[in-house]
Amino acid sequence: MSTLGRGFVNIIRNAVVAGQFYPGNEKTLRQQIEQCFFDKRGFGSIPTVKKEESILKGLVVPHAGFIYSGAIASHAYGRLARQGFAETFIILGPNHTGMGSGVSVMIQGSWKTPLGVVDLDEPLAQAITTGIIDHDSSAHTYEHSIEVQLPFLQYIAKGERFTFVPVCMMMQDYETVQEVGDIIATAVQRSKRKIVLIASSDFSHAGFNDQSQPPKGLRVDEYATKQDALAIKEILALDPKQLIKTVEEHHITMCGFGPVAAMLIATKKLGANTAELLKYGTSYEVYPDSSCVGYGAIVVS
Repeated sequence: MSTLGRGFVNIIRNAVVAGQFYPGNEKTLRQQIEQCFFDKRGFGSIPTVKKEESILKGLVVPHAGFIYSGAIASHAYGRLARQGFAETFIILGPNHTGMGSGVSVMIQGSWKTPLGVVDLDEPLAQAITTGIIDHDSSAHTYEHSIEVQLPFLQYIAKGERFTFVPVCMMMQDYETVQEVGDIIATAVQRSKRKIVLIASSDFSHAGFNDQSQPPKGLRVDEYATKQDALAIKEILALDPKQLIKTVEEHHITMCGFGPVAAMLIATKKLGANTAELLKYGTSYEVYPDSSCVGYGAIVVS
């Protein structure tokens, strides 16, 4: 926390997973992001932001350690750069910590990463803090799913200013995501800013517990890929209700299905009519093991 002038306190949320999910110093972090883009599973080049009207309305991006999911994430951010960077981003992520309320927004201050400080879009954050969405900073204190998106945004922005709003979702039932999506769409429609929604989610966590074990004879990554294809099908159909139903009926251990569904609801209200899978992969490709996590980069426009 720092004081900027008389009576004004700027709340700084320092990075909590720097040095764990991604490098903790600027030089090494920039190098790893570049490696993600050039990885054999990656976007293939360093994207340049195009100054044009964006047709992109939403993204699904993974949030694991960059060594595992960064190459997949690079496809989402490469497309974001090519289709027009935004002035502000609403980043929806699941609540892994159990802290805070059911749907929590931080409405004031800035977040700091090794690449610098990103300010919150405070008027937009205030606008979506209504109904089921609460003002609650505690949910964001140790949550990584939103934080890990910022270094990629900072890297491709190349010093250009942008703001964001973090939305942390513990509740992911359909009634909740419907309300969240409606609130966000209304706020975006009323705003004069260029806004893109980012849903932060990993897909199947296979082999981690009894509920996620693959059937006999099926390798853990094959099982994850098969499960995730069911969820991805509903995302590409822009069907948030069926996505949640499919996740529940098939016991798909996708941690951020609620943020993805809320993003779909909002972007459809904002005119989205198509979704595209840019890249899918698993942690097994990086580290073959008895468990693995699925990752997908999807664009909605």
